[in-house]
Amino acid sequence: MLDSVTKKRIDDLRNILVGKIPSPQSQVEQITTGLIYKFMYDMDEEAVEMGGVASFFVGDYEKYSWKNLFDTKLGGADKVQLYSDAIEGMYNNPTAPSLFREIFKNSFLPFKDPSTLNMFLKEINEFHYSHSEKLGDAFEYLLSFMGSQGDAGQFRTPRHIIDFIVDIVNPKKNETILDPACGTAGFLISSYKHILTQNTDSKLGDKLNASERKQVGDNLVGYDISPDMTRISLVNMYLHQFASPLIHEYDTLSSEDRWNEYYDVILANPPFFSPTGGIQPHTRFGVQSTRAEVLFVDYIIEHLKPTGRSGIVVPEGIIFQNGNAYKTIRKKLIEDCLVGVISLPAGVFQPYSGVKTSILILDKELNQKSENIFFANVQNDGFSLSVQRTPIKKNDLPYLLERIKGGELEGDGIENIKKSRILGSNDFSLSIGNYKEQKLFLSDYPLVKLGEVSDFQNGFAFKPSDWSENGKPIIRIQNLTNSSKSINRTEIAVDPKYHVSKGDLLISWSATIGVFIWDGEPALLNQHIFLVKPKEEILRSYLYFLGLKIKERIESLVHGNTMTHITKGKFLEIEIPLPPIEVQHEIVDELEGYQKIIDGCRQVVENYKPTIDIDPSWEMVELGDLCDVVSGYSFDSKDFNTESGTRVIKITNVGLGSFVETNDFLPSEFIQQKPKFIANTNDIAVALTRPIIDGGIKVCKVPESYDNSLVNQRVAVVKSKEDLSDFVFLSLSSPQFSDYVEEKSRSLMQPNLSVNDLKKYVIPVPNDEVIQLIVKEKSEIKSVVEGNRKLMAIYTQKIQDRISKVWGEGIERETSITD
Repeated sequence: MLDSVTKKRIDDLRNILVGKIPSPQSQVEQITTGLIYKFMYDMDEEAVEMGGVASFFVGDYEKYSWKNLFDTKLGGADKVQLYSDAIEGMYNNPTAPSLFREIFKNSFLPFKDPSTLNMFLKEINEFHYSHSEKLGDAFEYLLSFMGSQGDAGQFRTPRHIIDFIVDIVNPKKNETILDPACGTAGFLISSYKHILTQNTDSKLGDKLNASERKQVGDNLVGYDISPDMTRISLVNMYLHQFASPLIHEYDTLSSEDRWNEYYDVILANPPFFSPTGGIQPHTRFGVQSTRAEVLFVDYIIEHLKPTGRSGIVVPEGIIFQNGNAYKTIRKKLIEDCLVGVISLPAGVFQPYSGVKTSILILDKELNQKSENIFFANVQNDGFSLSVQRTPIKKNDLPYLLERIKGGELEGDGIENIKKSRILGSNDFSLSIGNYKEQKLFLSDYPLVKLGEVSDFQNGFAFKPSDWSENGKPIIRIQNLTNSSKSINRTEIAVDPKYHVSKGDLLISWSATIGVFIWDGEPALLNQHIFLVKPKEEILRSYLYFLGLKIKERIESLVHGNTMTHITKGKFLEIEIPLPPIEVQHEIVDELEGYQKIIDGCRQVVENYKPTIDIDPSWEMVELGDLCDVVSGYSFDSKDFNTESGTRVIKITNVGLGSFVETNDFLPSEFIQQKPKFIANTNDIAVALTRPIIDGGIKVCKVPESYDNSLVNQRVAVVKSKEDLSDFVFLSLSSPQFSDYVEEKSRSLMQPNLSVNDLKKYVIPVPNDEVIQLIVKEKSEIKSVVEGNRKLMAIYTQKIQDRISKVWGEGIERETSITD
């Protein structure tokens, strides 16, 4: 376990480099180089103290000794030059072992600022680890900051996901193990620790003799195309007690040099990124493709021994994409080695990527003996799926691992599908939704396929380079789902089939599913949206009102538990009830009547602004003089849970005039430890961060259910006298306060409302009698607004009930969607 002092040192090192080196990977590389440089010096010093001689900083390289960097006679520019020459020249140091020379290969100092280097070296100088295992703990913590590597499509796989995959595949002491896209060597190190654990009596790995330990080390092999990642892997392996790690800088997809090397176990999270024009592979692959994910899966299949096993993280394209290469690789997997598909939730790789992924479990021997492939779905992995990835109690991984290792591959979240059934489908899809039994409803009207009653035109694949300030607007999914999102324009000419007019029906079918009527100016359609052209037997407005049920139908077909994508072929196969055209008119007339009531109520709700007419004679008082204003505390993310304890008010709880309840708790003892940060019923919560308050200042009353709760950072709580509470709330909900916040935050890159500015907001305060009249009047108006809000909910439900009746909900039959 890494101590808090070392964690702080790593954090300080990163903070020093953040302004000079924006890339997390480059920060890791510079810190790695510095730590190894210092580590080599410490080893020299220890050798001399023990009566030996120095090994690294000798001969021509003695001048680069770490202590010389701190010579007080050395000027700033000279220190930069000395350090730069040292790390760039260490690759040629004849006295250093080849491993250390490889670590410094292609090293350079990307900044020339003496003050930055001085701070950096002083922090590095605080590390005094004579044993590599202790430095290894620091390095593991450092690697935890490294996420997306962008250009190569890499991102660091979370440690618990790596361990989960390794535990399933179960590598053994006598087996050769490969990661063909090893990154930081996480899979290799986890495999080594797994083997030690499996060979333990009383002390970790004590059942392995020296020869067996050496053999295990020789069995672990990694490839990576990036020299920087190769260097980081070498360091990580070395710091985990591998004296000569077998990490090779190697292009797995384009080079044939290692094609004839085969392995018992292959573990990988290959890069998903394919450059423009695709990968240019050699000719020995069994599947013809230029897509990185297809080629990596094919490589792994080809390089497993006849009894080989594998665990691979793959993007959703491998699961259901319809291209020939994707179908071919799925068929090859099913026939040759696939035994299981584990769907991971989108968010596992946050904050670096929201990509949806699955784990493929391969076992060539077991595949030939089994008639089935198991499908499992992970909904929770022990961490929230937000950008913060805070620990939570819900974790499906341990239970799922126990089931898989015990061979319990049926029921309670795991389903078996016969291989023959998958191979009998048109596209060999590995999406469980294609094979599950579905509940369809019997409508009073015939069911027809969407593709039979409408034509669907997919949008044009506009690139960011096509955007401009002028020209026609481009309709992107975000413009359909969020009206506040800015609209990009373009001046390039596209086929008229991509033109959209006001009133056209649109369906977004990837990432976010929805049915919309375009209400803007003439525009151009972006990809992943269908322009719907209904045929004469169906009304556009009828199809629009069926949108909610169509969305539900799509969701049942999409793989995993997160909406990501549906192919056009499956979309066109969706069945809908089709009444006669005159009945459609009747249904639409009824629903449009409900919709008009909803629209009218929405106008009342959205345009309500609790403005106070100010009399110049009223006393003007700063909020901080009128009330106590408390800013929230920066609680540690690891202390939050979703089960029990003391409720906490986070910025997500603060809505536009209303409080949003969530299941966020802190330990109960915190209420005594942090008494300054307690909120009570009828206190006023104010959001302080601008991205949250865009579209209206988020201010709300704390409800009774949150009495005696704690206040988190980015939220302020205003505590007023009971007789002033409603008046202060009205004042902070007014357009005047919105204007004040806009003015105070306009010049900031990431605008926030500071607590000091909140305290300085001036409120006009009349006498008690006027306050009571104002509050009474606004309360009456608000009750009317709330009545409209309730009416909206009632008639929204009426629309849903009418559509459900058309669909025939309530009369069910069991069927397979592949019938």
